[in-house]
Amino acid sequence: MAYSSITGKAGTAVETDGGALRCGMIDMPTFDGSIPAYFAAPENSGRVPVVLVIQEIFGLHEHIQDVCRRLAKQGYMAVAVELYHRQGDPASYTDAPTLIKEVVAKVPDEQVMADLDASMKWAAEQGADTSRLGVTGFCWGGRLTWLYAAHNPGCKAAVAWYGRLVSGHGPLQVRNPIDVCGDLHAPVLGLYGAQDASIPLDGVKRMEAALAEGNAAAKASEFVVYPDSGHAFFADYRPTYVQADAVDAWQRMLDWFKRHM
Repeated sequence: MAYSSITGKAGTAVETDGGALRCGMIDMPTFDGSIPAYFAAPENSGRVPVVLVIQEIFGLHEHIQDVCRRLAKQGYMAVAVELYHRQGDPASYTDAPTLIKEVVAKVPDEQVMADLDASMKWAAEQGADTSRLGVTGFCWGGRLTWLYAAHNPGCKAAVAWYGRLVSGHGPLQVRNPIDVCGDLHAPVLGLYGAQDASIPLDGVKRMEAALAEGNAAAKASEFVVYPDSGHAFFADYRPTYVQADAVDAWQRMLDWFKRHM
């Protein structure tokens, strides 16, 4: 998939090969037909655990596909769905504000939850072990990671990367992470940057307070805030990438999944 000018590849971009993996684009059956998706899994895997990977605002581009391959190298089946398929093609946009206005803001949370449920069902049909189900997402997908952990009772662990906590991207997004602390089915690890202008630390503190008053999964949730990083510090194809924090956060995610799944 080609990058648009807002997601151009940087010299720091990590590229994970598909060796010893089954991976590639598929047509994912869902509630109203099929939509594009990408999966990666160990080549000769049995009933491996599953991680649903939720895209950034830029869609199911190569970086998200690479994240799936990285997870597959760790023994997971990773599945990522093109969640904007009905609303538009993010690769056709050259600036983020227009993309958000014309596509992202028109994607209902209920649609996303249904597509993620469909990807879990698909993974089970491929022989993966959906009783060990995790979810992770970045930016736009970080917010939805919190919501999916409250939506699916089968979710065992969630890791949200710098997703909004107290607001969404449009009027169709009426509930936010801070509203679901009493409904979480899985503990969430939040990975955030202290220099993130779009997610002020005040929002993180409000979320921490809400989690402390929530259910058992909420109380088991944790935040890690990197003092010198801003938004998208894991996005190795962008200038926002902070390698040391990205490496540390990735290992924390793997440890979180291992602990809870």
